[in-house]
Amino acid sequence: MGPTGVGKTALSIDLAKQIGSPVISCDSRQLYRELNIGVARPSEEQLRSVPHFFIADRSVQQGCSVGAYEQEAIALLDDLFARHSTLLMVGGSGLYIDAVCYGLDDMPATDRALRETLMQRLALEGVESLRRELRALDPDYYDAVDLKNPRRVVRALEVCIAAGKPFSKIRRNAPKKRTFSARLIVLTRSREALYESINARVDRMMAQGLLEEARQMLPYRCLSALQTVGYRELFRHFDGEISLPQAVELIKRNTRRYAKRQLTWMRRYEGAAWVDAGSAPGAICLHLPASGAP
Repeated sequence: MGPTGVGKTALSIDLAKQIGSPVISCDSRQLYRELNIGVARPSEEQLRSVPHFFIADRSVQQGCSVGAYEQEAIALLDDLFARHSTLLMVGGSGLYIDAVCYGLDDMPATDRALRETLMQRLALEGVESLRRELRALDPDYYDAVDLKNPRRVVRALEVCIAAGKPFSKIRRNAPKKRTFSARLIVLTRSREALYESINARVDRMMAQGLLEEARQMLPYRCLSALQTVGYRELFRHFDGEISLPQAVELIKRNTRRYAKRQLTWMRRYEGAAWVDAGSAPGAICLHLPASGAP
């Protein structure tokens, strides 16, 4: 795992070849076939070089909740472990990583009246008011959540209020039993190198046609799959709110902020190995179990 732009894709393919594993994607946006440039999907050549799972295998109109992903991923792992002693999962979506490794926590039942009240506040007061309340009720989750995603802010607030305790505390229940053990490896770079990589990647995306890809996604802009950096900013440009250069700069800024939140999330994993992304796959293999080991 690692923040966006750190270099997971190329390194993971080299590593997958070395250990004889397919690549199992743990990215909440690369699931969707309509999203390519804006989610940094592996190239066709990369996808052909190693078998991949959970890449462009469904439509944005179908959607995929983290709970659905957990069920599908665990079923896939059960099947693949019959033929592999070690499997490689790659991604940066913290909730999806947690769902596979530890299972989802049992959350309080949805309070429809409370949800409607929060949604009314969102419409009347804007998301900033809800953010402030979330920061007061659950500063730990506030530091990790995508604050630009109103749905996640509303859901966290709903749980905090309904349960009477922080959302982050509820999410730390005992993990579910798994038939496998997980070795967590976080790829990292210096902040300067990471931010330079992110800025350069956004420029490449624009050169590759991100603007037109986002334009094609306009009919689906309200779907959860499109509530993500790279598309939201260009939708604002199409609405006439900001110029194209402003949108590009916002994509870079918001991607850097997202990477920072990802790193904050990943620091929660006790015992994770932090490895420089410039390391050869052989260096990462030092953190993997020996063949046949649990």
